[in-house]
Amino acid sequence: MKIIENRNKFFWLSIIIIAIGIAVMIYNKLNGNGIFNYDVEFSGGTSIQIDIGKDFVNTDIEKIVSDATNQSSVQVQRVLNTNQVMIKIKSVEKSVRDKFINELAQKYGFDKKSVTISDISPTISNEMQRSAVISILLACLAIMIYVSIRFHNMKTGASAVIALMHDSAITIISYAIFRIPLNYSFIAVVLTIVGYSINATIVIFDRIRENMLKFKNDNVKLINTSVMQTMRRSLFTSITTLLSIICLYLLGVPSIKDFSLPIIIGIICGTYSSICLATSIWFSMNNKVKSKA
Repeated sequence: MKIIENRNKFFWLSIIIIAIGIAVMIYNKLNGNGIFNYDVEFSGGTSIQIDIGKDFVNTDIEKIVSDATNQSSVQVQRVLNTNQVMIKIKSVEKSVRDKFINELAQKYGFDKKSVTISDISPTISNEMQRSAVISILLACLAIMIYVSIRFHNMKTGASAVIALMHDSAITIISYAIFRIPLNYSFIAVVLTIVGYSINATIVIFDRIRENMLKFKNDNVKLINTSVMQTMRRSLFTSITTLLSIICLYLLGVPSIKDFSLPIIIGIICGTYSSICLATSIWFSMNNKVKSKA
């Protein structure tokens, strides 16, 4: 497989995908939908849990709440294996909130004492957003230091982290394109992708290190051969993981679907970046140093 010979194609493919994602974000912003579909945890708002006491349909509750609040982004989710519902809305006045709770009580006949209301202020949501960014940056920094020490080469660590940032960017873009609710599980998703992707990258770089003496003066052949030797392992690992996550997406409740979809995208992207991007970036860095010398 000619990885290095086609490296410019891989670079342009990634640039085009990221550019499309940014264009979608701008389009959403200009149409008043917001760049992301922020959950209450990240935007501030109200979370209401009600024990309905009987079977219900999510769309019926969503319509009542939407009509009362004039909000199109109401989130209604059944609590697993119960007749309880979780409603998440942007902050509204108490009178508006009481209005749709009364309408729901009249329709389903539940006791209003079963209603639990939790408010999340914009200050708390801003702190959550800040902690999400810091967590991702710290993870990338720690990985770069570890990989650089492990392989005694700063360029190896830098190329691995650039590939990780690429995976993180595309995972974030998937939230904007598919309007997946952006909540605290977003941090878990991105860090999961980062951990999964760096594992595959290290395996490839480890094989490159083992083959360095054999292909001492030919980095093109060194990388292509090393990638081919680890290709089966990388693909089989990714396919096995994907099958499990796809089953979760197909059979899971909405919150599980929102968690598993970006992981599916991230795993595919991470496999691609480990094989095609990280090695190409490493080659380009080494080539640039040789050219300067």
